[in-house]
Amino acid sequence: MFVIAILTILLALAFTFTNGFQDASSIAATFIASRSASPRAGIILVAGMSLLGAVFGGSAVAFTMVGLISIQPGAGELIVLFVALVTATTWNIITWKFGLPSSSTHSLIGGLIGGSIVAAGISSIAWGFAELAGPEPELVGFMKILVFFVLSAIIGFAGSFVLHKTTDFLMRNMERRQNRKIVTLNWCTAALMAFFNGANDPQKQMGMIAMVLVAAGFAATPEVPLWTRYACAALMALGTISGGWRIMNTLGRRIFRIEPVHSFDSQFFSAASIALSTVAGAPVSSTHVITMSVLGVGAADNPRRVQWRVGREIIIAMAITIPVTMLIAGMLFLFISPLVGS
Repeated sequence: MFVIAILTILLALAFTFTNGFQDASSIAATFIASRSASPRAGIILVAGMSLLGAVFGGSAVAFTMVGLISIQPGAGELIVLFVALVTATTWNIITWKFGLPSSSTHSLIGGLIGGSIVAAGISSIAWGFAELAGPEPELVGFMKILVFFVLSAIIGFAGSFVLHKTTDFLMRNMERRQNRKIVTLNWCTAALMAFFNGANDPQKQMGMIAMVLVAAGFAATPEVPLWTRYACAALMALGTISGGWRIMNTLGRRIFRIEPVHSFDSQFFSAASIALSTVAGAPVSSTHVITMSVLGVGAADNPRRVQWRVGREIIIAMAITIPVTMLIAGMLFLFISPLVGS
């Protein structure tokens, strides 16, 4: 099991890298497509702020991931973590190949749930239904993830829609040179979005590594070691710099033509949504949030100019991520578990 533990930690770090070019690239999409920044400058800003977010973003999201599954010793927890990461990393690469801004977060959650159900049954998942229906309702486990997934998407779409209608009204008599001020604001909102994304996304991998350390007997309680935080922060930034151009093209150009004001409205509510989720300790998908915000801005600007077919493809990818990765992880557990004697 020592070997499985080391491989799982290495895979978690590799997944953080793919998370960089999958999720973080979505942040730079509207910023660069609106010509508010050159590709090089935009990516460097996003990578740098994501790194800072990962270092200073706390651990609330990591502990939500830790509490999602509960498997008795000997039931194959290490293998569950391993197959979840294999599944999520593979899903990241496949969706990146097709330029689909899918969710690294939900592929990892789907992998954890699918593997855990096969390993230890449905009761191994902290669904959160009982806590929500109790005398003092509390959002925990899968229900917390699900509720914030829906809320973050609604806030992203509706908030961006209303904000763009408002800015469009306020700017109706302004001269085009005012775009320079908006470009400056875009640097601020992109930096905030990248920071909060860095504060939220790498914590999922930190939580996975904390679970591996406990399952392998390297730690008594699930804590996030300092080396894990720094490693995940660095790999997230490197992943952002090294890839993600296909996804940037999908979000930045294929849905509708984005101008600086569109980028600002989209980034503003995306940052607010992810910041709220991070404070609440909810692992949300920045890709989904910013995709919905781009659709919201496009709908507010001119629904006829929006390529709804592309938006529909993205939403379908969102909807199928968790069930498909659950299925893949479950099958992988059945295949791998006998090989390692668990």
